[in-house]
Amino acid sequence: MLRWTFEPWVVALLIASFTLYVAGYRRVRARSRRGRSIRVRQLGAFVFGWLTLVAALALPLDALSAALFSAHMVQHESMMIVAAPLLVLSRPLGVWLWAFPPALRHRIAAAVRTPALRGLWRTLCAPAVAWLLHAAALWAWHMPRFFEAALASPGIHTLQHASFLLSALLFWWTVFGESARRDQSGYAMLSLFTTMVHTGALGALLTLAPGLWYPAYVEPTSALGFDPLQDQQLGGLVMWVPGGLAYLVAALATGARWLTHRTPAPLMPTALAARRDSSS
Repeated sequence: MLRWTFEPWVVALLIASFTLYVAGYRRVRARSRRGRSIRVRQLGAFVFGWLTLVAALALPLDALSAALFSAHMVQHESMMIVAAPLLVLSRPLGVWLWAFPPALRHRIAAAVRTPALRGLWRTLCAPAVAWLLHAAALWAWHMPRFFEAALASPGIHTLQHASFLLSALLFWWTVFGESARRDQSGYAMLSLFTTMVHTGALGALLTLAPGLWYPAYVEPTSALGFDPLQDQQLGGLVMWVPGGLAYLVAALATGARWLTHRTPAPLMPTALAARRDSSS
């Protein structure tokens, strides 16, 4: 019988993140009425992203993922293509900082501004680095040896989920984060398109594979009355179609942002001369 899963440290982190965001949001909003509509949208993005994490990590979906590969893929995709971009759009780092008292807030801000931490953050947020980390997490953890190791060990399973979520947050930060300037939209579109291609390829391999990649699912899947190979194919489709569509929609949105904010090209000398003649 399926049940809710309550990992104490996961629940504690979820509660702490929500409490800090609400407290920080209230202080930021109280300081100024300017940009209130933007902050409301950020709050909405955080709430929906947070609820997605709750659904993926605490609801019966987590228990079901141990028996069905397709449920496991829904869990992973929920974290990477729904929760992660929404949390990035909510700008949580700055809002969390405002939840602390002024003295502690200044100490934290001074600590994160050290050259070592700032250099590390810039490196991790470089589009190529974030792309590689996200791609490596996806492909490495879906290798049969590592995937089945995560199924057999709660500690490794936690590491798998952490690497998926953290790498996805870094990836989406390069697309929607504060460091993603409009003049870098071309790089963001390239990252999204190539990620759509390689994740779709992984999903296609899982869907079209003639045999099982993860034999550990044979017994629990069969016990629920499902065919293990068909379950694997369904899980591959989850990664292939909804996952690919999410990256495509994000690429189109990024392209629209780039096109609507492009600066007009400078006029050629002949055009400038023609304008002067017409004005005279």
